[in-house]
Amino acid sequence: MRDNQNIDIDKLELASPRKRMQAFVIDDILISLLTMVLLWDQISAVDADFANVLLLMNGAFVQVLFLKLIYQTFFIWYYGATIGKIIVKIRVIREDNFGSVDFVTSLMRSASRIVSESVFYLGFFLAFYTEGKQTLHDKIAKTLVVNG
Repeated sequence: MRDNQNIDIDKLELASPRKRMQAFVIDDILISLLTMVLLWDQISAVDADFANVLLLMNGAFVQVLFLKLIYQTFFIWYYGATIGKIIVKIRVIREDNFGSVDFVTSLMRSASRIVSESVFYLGFFLAFYTEGKQTLHDKIAKTLVVNG
């Protein structure tokens, strides 16, 4: 449910790297499970060997990236948080007015997040060195992650 609630700026608190990491792990597990469900027919057709399943999942690399893009974009735009962020009680807001993230901003953030992941997660390390604890994708999309 899109919310354009009034935000009490005095109560805004940046999310800790620990909470962000927890949300990241939850979201990646969900994406992996969803990928396995979508590829179940192919997974069940190969030997139950773990290495074969990994090879199959690696073969679906582009589909997984597209799934991540859709997942991140939709949930950040519509709810202000992915399922992982909702569970750990953090959310994404715009840095200019502390309001909800629009669709284009969410898409830009999601696409640049995939780039950050693809380059050894280097874009994520910016959160440790920036005043707003912003990752590369937060910087590009001009967003902040706050306790929700």
